[in-house]
Amino acid sequence: MMLKSGSLWTSVIKQTEYALQCGALLSIPTEFEFVEQDGVHFLVRILSNLARKDAAKQKREKQATSSGKEFNPFLPYEKDLFIADISDTHVCILNKFNVVDYHLLLITRAFEEQESLLTQEDFAAMLACLAEFESLAFYNSGKIAGASQRHKHLQLVPLPLAPSGVQIPIEPLLASAQFLNSIATIPGLPFAHAFAKLDPSTGAEATLELYYALLRAVGLGTVDGNEQSGAYNLLATREWMLIVPRSQECFQSISVNSLGFAGALLVRNEQQMQILKDYGPMTILERVAVPNFIKLKAVIPPEEFD
Repeated sequence: MMLKSGSLWTSVIKQTEYALQCGALLSIPTEFEFVEQDGVHFLVRILSNLARKDAAKQKREKQATSSGKEFNPFLPYEKDLFIADISDTHVCILNKFNVVDYHLLLITRAFEEQESLLTQEDFAAMLACLAEFESLAFYNSGKIAGASQRHKHLQLVPLPLAPSGVQIPIEPLLASAQFLNSIATIPGLPFAHAFAKLDPSTGAEATLELYYALLRAVGLGTVDGNEQSGAYNLLATREWMLIVPRSQECFQSISVNSLGFAGALLVRNEQQMQILKDYGPMTILERVAVPNFIKLKAVIPPEEFD
């Protein structure tokens, strides 16, 4: 690892201030409120102004059309967004259009597809960052899972997710986890998922094996080359890891990524907010996930990952 222990948070604060001053970081202002369903107080952010992000997207699309090449914001990444070299395979940068303060991206130095399986190097980089400050790491495994870029990247946001309440809105449900060996399901989550505990002694290799076990538990054990057999969201803290397979990207007009399954949703306008309140945030998660068919499959052999 190239990251100097104890240095990441200081670098994040310093570079965020600089990137805001020079205009490289284009934070998107939001307002938020809590919407309760099934005992979870979901944090719902409503965007105030997407004009700059939409304009940047249109510019990239025009460039891609004229050049015939898909735009990749990570090759090269903007130097003004650079936070730290994490390892010889990963770099940490700021999310240019952040909604959450100090939102970080862990990107691979060389291009890898966002739909490819996570590797031991991915988990080594993730664990190194989680050790630096209390945060939530997540991975959107492709477009159906909410990814907007093809270049492989994990993401981190500091905890707590909101200034009041629990650190992560779904935390109250986690205490009821029902384990079969090292893999559990959460009774309060009405969709397919698999949950496991982590601790400070869990290294990258052991975390990788646990990740494989979670994939098998939700029926994503068969892979084609280095790609998983279906889309999913992965969430991890220092204490646990959760995988949720996905069936679709959006519920009506509301897009859902990994943060939704942490209990933090994002809507673009008042119309979407009303849809969310009418149906309920947990219902929306259920619709974009996979039916809760799981009878834990932790005993499935790992040959498909050999």
